[in-house]
Amino acid sequence: MSKPVRLAVIGTGLKAAEYAHSWVRMPEIEFVAAADVSAASRRRFADICAAAGRAPLREFDDFRIMLAQCKRDLDAVYISTPHAFHAEQALAVIEAGLDLFLEKPMVTTVAEAKALIEARSKSGNTVVIAFNGALSPLVRDTHKRAAAGEFGELFSVSASIWEGWSSKYDGQWKQKPELSGGGFMFDTGAHMMNTVCLLVRSDFDRVSAYMNNYAKPVDIACAVAARLENGALVTFNAAGEGPPGCASHMTLFYSKAIVRIDAWGAWREIEIEGKPGLREVAEAAHQENPLKSFLSVRRGEEENPSTVENGLRFARLWDAIKASAARDGESVRISDIG
Repeated sequence: MSKPVRLAVIGTGLKAAEYAHSWVRMPEIEFVAAADVSAASRRRFADICAAAGRAPLREFDDFRIMLAQCKRDLDAVYISTPHAFHAEQALAVIEAGLDLFLEKPMVTTVAEAKALIEARSKSGNTVVIAFNGALSPLVRDTHKRAAAGEFGELFSVSASIWEGWSSKYDGQWKQKPELSGGGFMFDTGAHMMNTVCLLVRSDFDRVSAYMNNYAKPVDIACAVAARLENGALVTFNAAGEGPPGCASHMTLFYSKAIVRIDAWGAWREIEIEGKPGLREVAEAAHQENPLKSFLSVRRGEEENPSTVENGLRFARLWDAIKASAARDGESVRISDIG
């Protein structure tokens, strides 16, 4: 067996702690260090590792100091911090010569996405964005079959996502624009946008968008109508308030098939020539432990399904949505975004 990947974590909040319970059982991972501004958060993460018999973590309150002192003892870094910090931290990791597993969304602007692509291109390091949909076998299979022409020409896409997000995260960092980079559409809705960006296999051409903050500092509801460069039309609907729960439903209409799939790639239905297909469900391991996909890409066992290049397509879409919503739905051309 090859040597374990020496991993550090930047951001030891609830998502990182949730993943840690399964990651500590992976012999192919060696936890080396963790950085977070919260001592309590770092201690919780360290305790999870210790309870699994792992060696003591090196703890830091500043990720820069961690990288400076530990980079020779590391192979890769996982970043799980508020969205607005991703760009600076990701660039620092790449410039340190380390591979990167970066939580979604990749960055908050087109300029940040371009900077990340340039840094990755110079370093040659592996960078995978932790979108469940992009890493889902069902999404990847759908992309492959569509590219092979099995479904015919894409005509339109209808995508919706909903969650009791406004109440669930009231007052938390996700609803503080200086930390989140956006509201519901950019948080939970990012899964929907990114999976669509992957499956349509085309850049966006024009976008028209409306947002409603419902007295919050960030968007709670968002409606988008868009046109792709290949001519297909796309609609997004994001509803960030409602009963408890979270779900999505996306339908891609092709000339030969109708594909229904959720934003996370957890299930799929394919209707070909009018014959409804059975619902397929992704293996839980791929949904609950995306680190396995990162390691597989890093070992060269599979192509990277969640690249910084798709992150740029996503960033252009998001910047256009913000620009259009700020102009009360005025149509925005993607090429004007950068």
